[in-house]
Amino acid sequence: MRQSILVTLCLGGAVALSGCEKPSGAAEVNRAMADVNVIDESNLNDIMLTVGDPDEAVAYFQRSVQANPDRMDLKRGLAKSLVRAGKPSEAARIFAKVIASDEVVDDDRVDLADALIRAGDWAKAETVLDTIPPTFETYKRYRLEAMVADSNQEWDKADSFYEVAVGLTTKPSGVLNNWGYSKLTRGDFAGAERLFSEALTYDSGLFTAKNNLILARGAQKKYDMPIIPMNQVERAQLLHTLALSAIKQGDVVTGKALLKEAIDTHPQHFEAAVRALRALEDNIQAG
Repeated sequence: MRQSILVTLCLGGAVALSGCEKPSGAAEVNRAMADVNVIDESNLNDIMLTVGDPDEAVAYFQRSVQANPDRMDLKRGLAKSLVRAGKPSEAARIFAKVIASDEVVDDDRVDLADALIRAGDWAKAETVLDTIPPTFETYKRYRLEAMVADSNQEWDKADSFYEVAVGLTTKPSGVLNNWGYSKLTRGDFAGAERLFSEALTYDSGLFTAKNNLILARGAQKKYDMPIIPMNQVERAQLLHTLALSAIKQGDVVTGKALLKEAIDTHPQHFEAAVRALRALEDNIQAG
């Protein structure tokens, strides 16, 4: 009998213990699920910010912000998605709310300046950049500083900022192209040619840099094609650019020959080059 009572007490204790532990176990599960949800949300946020459709990303972050209006990370995601969707003015308004919060970091100010530049508000972008301490050195910050200096025609500052930006990234092709275009607008054609050529060493597929390189060479009356990677269509397009540059320089005969070469090179009908050649021949006959 005593043994039976002892077993009953033990079982009763086990049930009681189990009953006490159950809420604790549920709490652990809930905490674990919360952690998983945070990880899943973080991954989804990253996907939306990088590979997701821009408009879908905007809708996703708008819903998230509406459900969690105090979450600055979601506001950042919404603003960045708006930039990707081609709505920089709206993005700037959201970034301004982040800037006004207690969670603001210098990256937020850089992102706001970027959105303002995209929206064409260069003066305000410069004001925002001026609030960032000089010790905050990132590629994006100095690329924007260089662009603002360019817009103000502060060439020495622009060159200095471009140089720093190039040194802060492993993929400087874009900023080298921007720097080269800056040199091109100043009339430093040789300097521009060097920078466009350097940009192509980092990204041989950057057609903008190829086209700009041709413009820089054409401005120097270098009418031979540079040795750079290009397919047949690109070669035809670059010959067209070079032809127009030659005509602009007054070298009409050379320009006409280059237009004919562009038409012959293109694997399909090259309407733009055909129109340019026809217009050139009409002008010659009229003259």
